[in-house]
Amino acid sequence: MIKANLILEHSSWKNKIKNPNRYVGNKLKILSKKIYFRNKKHEFSILLTNNKKMKYLNKKFRKKNKPTDVLSFPSNRKTKKNSYLGDIAISYEIINKRSFNSNFFFEFDKMWVHGYLHLLGYDHKRLVEFNKMIKKENLILNYFYKKN
Repeated sequence: MIKANLILEHSSWKNKIKNPNRYVGNKLKILSKKIYFRNKKHEFSILLTNNKKMKYLNKKFRKKNKPTDVLSFPSNRKTKKNSYLGDIAISYEIINKRSFNSNFFFEFDKMWVHGYLHLLGYDHKRLVEFNKMIKKENLILNYFYKKN
């Protein structure tokens, strides 16, 4: 089973997502039923934070002195039973601003899925890699939002 640990560092997230752990947990249950993700046993963490913290993390780890929407920090810590993939950090302000033209939950899902794919080893430095990652991202989002 795929498991996410959510860390709520900025209270504004609670205004939009009442129970972030349950929300992401339900999405991961959907994902775990799909062929590619079935039998996956790994875990990751999501830090729900703000622009100030994202700017700090972006500067410290990427040498970019500005906030960003999502950051991923892959881990090499693996055990036989479980694999800890790493950590994701997401900015409330950026997601909230984007949601004016979309939907907050959809924008949030796009960001944590994007970060999750980075933890799985996907990247977008080259166009070929970008296309593979976007295809997988859209596949996952379609699992969540397809109309039955």
